Amino acid sequence: MLYRHDIAGCLADKVGAGGLAAPALDAMLARAHGVAALLQRRRDDGSLPLLRLPHRRDDLAPLEPLADEFRNRFRDVLVLGIGGSSLGGQTVCALADAGFGPRLGAPRLHFMENIDPQSFSALFQRLDPDETGIIAISKSGGTAETLSQLIVCLDWLRQSLGTAAIGDRVIALTEPSDNPLRRLAATQEARLLDHDPGVGGRFTALSNVAALPGLIAGLDMVALREGAASVLDATLRAAHPRDAAPILGAAVSVALAQERGIATTVLMPYVDRLAAFGLWFRQLWAESLGKDGKGTTPVRAVGVIDQHSQLQLYLAGPVDKMFTLVTLDMAGQGELMPPDLAGDPGLAYLDGRRMGDLLDAEQRATAATLIRNGRPTRLIHLARLDERSLGVLLMHFMLETIAAAELWGVNAFDQPAVEEGKVLARQYLSERR
Repeated sequence: MLYRHDIAGCLADKVGAGGLAAPALDAMLARAHGVAALLQRRRDDGSLPLLRLPHRRDDLAPLEPLADEFRNRFRDVLVLGIGGSSLGGQTVCALADAGFGPRLGAPRLHFMENIDPQSFSALFQRLDPDETGIIAISKSGGTAETLSQLIVCLDWLRQSLGTAAIGDRVIALTEPSDNPLRRLAATQEARLLDHDPGVGGRFTALSNVAALPGLIAGLDMVALREGAASVLDATLRAAHPRDAAPILGAAVSVALAQERGIATTVLMPYVDRLAAFGLWFRQLWAESLGKDGKGTTPVRAVGVIDQHSQLQLYLAGPVDKMFTLVTLDMAGQGELMPPDLAGDPGLAYLDGRRMGDLLDAEQRATAATLIRNGRPTRLIHLARLDERSLGVLLMHFMLETIAAAELWGVNAFDQPAVEEGKVLARQYLSERR
């Protein structure tokens, strides 16, 4: 396995009264006995297509020429979408661009999620329309925010380039149905890609939704899926739920909520390139599990940043949180701090060290401190961060979320509560006419 999953810091014999007693965890694992078989069955019968993605390669081949074209033709690519249509792509592409620019030979990818008009005005002022491509993503094809984004971008392009010049610089990715995005794209003679109707937006991080931006960014999508496959295969062949890391993680989360009143789950990666991953997890967990009064509230924190903003609450506030720290081998990495600059007696602990040494010490110290203060803390450790190990994390948390939904007795794949707001927003907009 490409990662280590350690739940010891969530158990009462290590963390005290706030942790799980062994009988409570055993009881929850007993309830989880059928989860792996359910996953196997749904993969085999095709009712859960996302479980077939890790071993698929055929769907990547049609994306490669499009990605090569966009890489070679454009300086900037706008990825229009919101929620699951954007967060998976952001998470994958952060491996190639942590905020300081793309890899050599790749365009800069701009993931535009919100509909703040000032953001689009500022964006248009900085881009050359002749060197800009657009990818618009909406599973249903009816997402109001994405459609409005695309409309204003098309208008911006045609004002500069003319109507005839914009179609071949636009790709629309939506399910194969008669929907507004597909119809709009067709009127502009844009390229169309099919979104699998059986893969919900927040579960698309392994699909073409994230793979197309990832390929444009210069990433290896086969390796991403190989990492995901390693977790899926290990989960399906596990003899006991305790041996399947995602199912074990789900059992711990649900048992802590039911037995210890844990209402919040904090995901805290210690690598800047996983900051977007934390946002992806937040949507996945919240939208999949927050139903019928069930679920826990996901919070994204980033180490070491949030040691200086949230850790006081985590250590001395209510004991109502579970922590998952995602750590990486960092010792010995980074720039050396030379003695002539770190020679002050107050800096002796830095003298001759590397930046990665400090990061390594801090991630270990935070985990130890949380546990010593009785806070249930799980550790997920990576030896390295690349496409394969990111695929591991994506698959782990998708499976953990599905397993938690089974244990809570909710449907992981719908989001009925958010529909009311969408209907009301359209009503308000119509009333302005």
